[in-house]
Amino acid sequence: MRFEGTITTWKDGEGYGFIAPTAGGKQIFVHIKSIGDRNRRPRQGDVVTFELGADTQGRPQAQRVAYADERASSLNLSGRRYTYLALVSAFFAFLTGAAFAGHLPFAVVGIYVVASEIAFALYAIDKSAAKHGRWRTQEVTLQFWALIGGWPGAMVAQTLLRHKTKKLSFLVVFWITVLLNCAALLWALSAKGAPVLRKMLDSLGSIF
Repeated sequence: MRFEGTITTWKDGEGYGFIAPTAGGKQIFVHIKSIGDRNRRPRQGDVVTFELGADTQGRPQAQRVAYADERASSLNLSGRRYTYLALVSAFFAFLTGAAFAGHLPFAVVGIYVVASEIAFALYAIDKSAAKHGRWRTQEVTLQFWALIGGWPGAMVAQTLLRHKTKKLSFLVVFWITVLLNCAALLWALSAKGAPVLRKMLDSLGSIF
């Protein structure tokens, strides 16, 4: 069972402090080793959630401590993850259905699949490069593959790899590429766009 409380005392040099439970009662001892996020130093006034345990002498001690705002962020990310995966699944179901109905060449479905796989791989490479200080993949490259049909793979990569999810300017451009690509797809399904799409695919087929 998890409880909520506020850090009322924190001695950073010694690495411990005390939490006042929101529900009331005696303050609970907390050690830095019990806090999940070691990159963020605890401060007086931080709201946290914790499980109640005991030290070697049987005294109450907070365990598995998490910052309340980070826990809420994690829950939001989890909800967004399922939403994005459902959206990608629905999109590919739509593509496949349109192809079987004869409204869209199966080659288009293949293009989306390949572009998505490449986009996912580029995100994975970029995240690894960011962790190890290597040369990063240019953002314009990531956006290009999203634009030409790899946005489903990019969306999956953003949620599963937790990469490129905080930079607002990048996300704005990303969603613009998604809208542009979907607009182009709808045009390709129209009476005017379908013949043009088939000519383009025939031309590509003759090249390869």
